[in-house]
Amino acid sequence: MHDDLKKIIESSENIVFFGGAGVSTESGIPDFRSENGIYRAWSDYGRPPEEIICLPFFKRKPEIFFDYYKKNLIHPDAKPNRAHMALAKLEESGKLKAVVTQNVDGLHQKAGSKNVMEVHGSVHRNHCVDCGAFYDLEYVIDPGNCENQVPRCKKCNGIVKPDVVLYQESLDEAVLAKAVGYISDADTLIVGGTSLVVYPAAGFIDYFKGGKLILINKSETQYDKKANMVIHESIGEVLGEAVGIL
Repeated sequence: MHDDLKKIIESSENIVFFGGAGVSTESGIPDFRSENGIYRAWSDYGRPPEEIICLPFFKRKPEIFFDYYKKNLIHPDAKPNRAHMALAKLEESGKLKAVVTQNVDGLHQKAGSKNVMEVHGSVHRNHCVDCGAFYDLEYVIDPGNCENQVPRCKKCNGIVKPDVVLYQESLDEAVLAKAVGYISDADTLIVGGTSLVVYPAAGFIDYFKGGKLILINKSETQYDKKANMVIHESIGEVLGEAVGIL
């Protein structure tokens, strides 16, 4: 199976990768939508994660939002795994044209990927909701810049919001359009670490017109029957072997 994937990669000229939480779980970042993640949100906060990280809740109870956010969505010590490294190597070779990711951890860039579309934003970018001043992740997690867990702007004392797309918040149309453009032009689309149930991002696959659709995910997805190749294994192992990452 991995040899067949390697042959497809070698024969492709325009590959795009679309990935989700499963890519980062192999770096030790838990999926907050998993059964364990949902249980922890209920037991610690008495609410499902979707309620805590929605825009109205952020505005209404920023202290609880940031307590949850810092404990569950920020992992500054996480390191890229074999999947991230393999994709960076593929891009360097010229075959991989873009990475489209639902993750907000910045691990693709840390691995060396340059052309990354972060459809759900990034924890590494933060802006004051009042004056628009930019802040990095280090500023947000520094207790000296926070009041009851809430990071405050040093210019106007406004709340510093992560550039992460919350529930009930619109996705960046420019990023979506760019992602759709790359997927539409690809001859091979590799989809990994995503169950393909979260929309609108899951709808990206419908824009693919190329010849080879490859799905790498530990569990089945609704698109398995449409794919040319389906691999229910570790994405780090699969991509690492196919691209030659030790």
